[in-house]
Amino acid sequence: MSDESTALVPIQEKQVNFYGDEITAVLVEVNGKRQVYVPVRAICEYLGLTWSSQFMRLKRDEVLAEALTSVLIMRTEVGQRYEVTCLQLEFLPGWLFGISTSRVRPDLQAKITRYRRECYKVLWRAFEADMLSLVDQGVITIDATATPTEISLIQVRDMGLAIARMAEQQLEQEQRLAATNKRLDVAGAIVNQMDKRLGEVERRISPPNYVTDEMATSITLAVKALAEELTRHDPSKNHYQSVYMEIYRRFRAPGYERIRIDKFEDVMKFLEDWQSAFDHSQQSSPDKDL
Repeated sequence: MSDESTALVPIQEKQVNFYGDEITAVLVEVNGKRQVYVPVRAICEYLGLTWSSQFMRLKRDEVLAEALTSVLIMRTEVGQRYEVTCLQLEFLPGWLFGISTSRVRPDLQAKITRYRRECYKVLWRAFEADMLSLVDQGVITIDATATPTEISLIQVRDMGLAIARMAEQQLEQEQRLAATNKRLDVAGAIVNQMDKRLGEVERRISPPNYVTDEMATSITLAVKALAEELTRHDPSKNHYQSVYMEIYRRFRAPGYERIRIDKFEDVMKFLEDWQSAFDHSQQSSPDKDL
């Protein structure tokens, strides 16, 4: 920000009443061109925004930062000029549209929307006649064939360009964020693959102590023999299921392939004892004998 020695002295100052908010607008000359500027700190206060954070946001944006300047504005209540940070009027919508309404008090959200929609137009109209007069005098140059309506459209165009530049910057940030998220997704997939491979290596190095395929086959054959014998004497029940369920209950296994290897002999003995008891008693409910 420029110091007081380089602050601009306005050619003209106007107080504009915008729905009860008194906004100062000034006409200054910058590099030989007449331009309208508005103090941004006062607008921040009207909208309930923190000036320090908004000032940093303005400075971070290369387009808006170039549109900032210091102006010596008269404080009528004390009769003295003070250096005030001002923003070129055509970039005011660009700044306002960058404010997230979700970060302000709910009672001020509608006010921000009103500023976005109308403030630029109201402030420009305050100087419109003066700017057109300066065009007639040759002090400032706009297309000589332009009508007042066309001049207003030029201002709208410039406002739109400012908003478009801000949108492009926001788009670039979103694209960078999307690229970062994509890299994180890829990294997550790689980590998951590494976890799976590590688990496979661990299983190969320290295989679980469950029965082998051959042992599992021996169990299923023993179950089949017992269940078929039970079914011949009582075909009304699913004896395959009842035998397996009894094995799972007694040996705390979710399936016959998940029986611990050190329990294999006990399972086989249990089935042999059940078969032997049934053969001797020829009863339909072997559980009673066991």
